[in-house]
Amino acid sequence: MNYLDFEKPIAELIEQKEKMANAAQKSGVDVTKTLEELDGKIADKRKEIFGKLTPWQRVQVSRHPDRPYTLAYIEALTAGSFIELHGDRTVKDDKAMVGGLGLIDGHTVMLIGQQKGNNTKMRQYRNFGMPNPEGYRKALRLMKMAEKFNKPIITFIDTPGAYPGLEAEERGQGEAIARNLLEMSKLRVPVICIVIGEGASGGALGIGIGDRVLMLENTWYSVISPESCSSILWRSWNEKERAAEALKLTPEDMKQHGLVDGIIPEPLGGAHTSPEEIFATVKAEILKHLGELSPVNADERITRRIDKFCKMGVVVEG
Repeated sequence: MNYLDFEKPIAELIEQKEKMANAAQKSGVDVTKTLEELDGKIADKRKEIFGKLTPWQRVQVSRHPDRPYTLAYIEALTAGSFIELHGDRTVKDDKAMVGGLGLIDGHTVMLIGQQKGNNTKMRQYRNFGMPNPEGYRKALRLMKMAEKFNKPIITFIDTPGAYPGLEAEERGQGEAIARNLLEMSKLRVPVICIVIGEGASGGALGIGIGDRVLMLENTWYSVISPESCSSILWRSWNEKERAAEALKLTPEDMKQHGLVDGIIPEPLGGAHTSPEEIFATVKAEILKHLGELSPVNADERITRRIDKFCKMGVVVEG
């Protein structure tokens, strides 16, 4: 298990517990009561630390190396029924964007999301979760396929942003994302978007137009990352904590401003501490919202979706 800087008190208690358990096993001494007390201290320390996370600490938790990524959610939700579909039929198959069909409790859905890597080799293979234009075009192709066969769409958002390389711009990065915004607003099937990690800029928004936009408790969603904001405003990354506070990027901030529809609670300590628990919670949320959206007439759903996004950022002067 990896620990963030502010989690050091928790790590020290866990290390103490492990040493005591190992020593007891070798000596045959019963330390059950002491271990139970340490479990209580660990739980209390987690509550104390995670009950008052700063916006920057939320950003750190969203990037935790042990945090489950898109494919982990898909595999857990579909119980092995997922069939991945590849390519945008124009350039290539973008490994930073994954998608395909799967069954969630008997419901056939199209699942799409950005995928990061679990180690250095896979991070390079997945381009660190930063899609090229063909990734967004692949996502749109799969969305239109879902619409054709009247299947709901679930998207998982977890990206530091769309790939900013010269070749991506040459192949139309901005147009690809803009096209997705337009087409997603008009899809005739239910669309549920879930931020499971980082939700940065247009890279996140390119698969983020939905009837329901949800955020996991320890995630962020913003037009720019705190580091980039700090480098622009203060010419240094040293003010990233101040930038995170000013950006109002936490789920609570987003919900308060009407930019997302709900917050999904995570296990104490973050999604990575109990992946099975967060998978079950996300599954329940998806089924709940599908149950609410499916009976609604398609034209009515589209109208509500467009109205919701058109209200964002509107200023009415008296």
